[in-house]
Amino acid sequence: MDKALKSEIEGVEEIESCFIAPSEDTPRQGLWLSPLDIVMVSRGHTPTVYFYQRDTATVAADYFEVGRLKEAMAKALVAFYPLAGRLSVDGDGRPEIDCNAEGALFVVAQSKLTVDAFSDLKPSPELRRLFAPRIEPASIMLGVQVTFLSCGGVALGTVLHHVAIDALSAFHFFQTWSSFCRDGEAAMLELPCHERTLLRTRSPPIVHPDVHSMFSLKLNFCEPSDPISTKIFVISKNQLDALKQICGGLSTFCAMSALVWQCMCIARQLPLDAETRVTFPVNIRRRVTPPLPDRYFGNALVIMKVACTVRDVVLGTLAASAGQIKSTLGRLDGEMLQSVIDYNEIAGMSNKPAKGNLPDTELRMIAWLGMPVYDADFGWGKPEMMSRAESVRGGFVYMMDGTDNDGGGVRVLMCMEARKMEEFERLFYAKFAQ
Repeated sequence: MDKALKSEIEGVEEIESCFIAPSEDTPRQGLWLSPLDIVMVSRGHTPTVYFYQRDTATVAADYFEVGRLKEAMAKALVAFYPLAGRLSVDGDGRPEIDCNAEGALFVVAQSKLTVDAFSDLKPSPELRRLFAPRIEPASIMLGVQVTFLSCGGVALGTVLHHVAIDALSAFHFFQTWSSFCRDGEAAMLELPCHERTLLRTRSPPIVHPDVHSMFSLKLNFCEPSDPISTKIFVISKNQLDALKQICGGLSTFCAMSALVWQCMCIARQLPLDAETRVTFPVNIRRRVTPPLPDRYFGNALVIMKVACTVRDVVLGTLAASAGQIKSTLGRLDGEMLQSVIDYNEIAGMSNKPAKGNLPDTELRMIAWLGMPVYDADFGWGKPEMMSRAESVRGGFVYMMDGTDNDGGGVRVLMCMEARKMEEFERLFYAKFAQ
């Protein structure tokens, strides 16, 4: 963010702050957390921001009417009641969500900034401070901030505690909230499944010996040695189709991960004999035995890994790297997934906040592909843009479907050392010029 925008940060004026409770009675109980939830306790809140551009010719005078937003949220929280609760511990000291209906934080603000000032939507600490609500106490599960901009547009900032849900569950909630706001009582509600014991451990827990080679079981962060930069790369559908063809027709995720991996290794000038790896979350709702309900509400992610030498990535083909990722995904079965759940229960959780960057040799590829990222129409149109509000952890990459303005391709959010970003960008786009 440039100096002009930084100077405006203090110009965001908070008008109102309150808590929105469910509009009807909800279960008052401690919600047991699965081992895949427990590992997220120290991750804190995930910040995102949606930008809405007001069309003065067609939009009604009640654009983003606060009362309507509150009423819709209260209705949505009836089904999604854990988000109105607080992070707590049970009698044995195990984390749980206290479903006490204290409510989600709701902040209203105004600013002299405009939507156009964020056309590149580059995540940054400043963007988060501007538009994501400050969470106090940290036990709050959900917070939103509606900021009215001087151009007539709106920034909707959200923060969700990762212990409560993964991205798929988060988008389910936003779809429901916006549907209630847009359609009122006629809104279609797909009920979330809160039965997290579906991901419980075996008794006794059993860990398959291949778990350590297939899964990334710990985050190995290191202190940053250089300033970190974040940049979004937009790939058109034609460019994406060409890349997938180079990779033997494999999926968008496998092809794009292979390209980012190769460009990262070259840009960072890693030694050819060093080991490098890519890790990535995998949605296991349909992969466990028996499958989870599609609307399972919680963390249903495991972190897989692919490792090889830098030489293999740099001097090998993109098709080979993409194929290695696909092959690793193909090894997932019910036994391996149950083993990683059992492992996480045995290992327990770390109380230390996750800080630092990934090692230079590692990437974390996080895919929101195919998810309803832009399905947050509150009755005044879909968002112009949506992204994480902040991503300052080196080595993390987010991949999501592009907007209509992008030509239907993908958007890749890369976070790495600022001094190497230019070289990464040159290498990245050079592949599409061949």
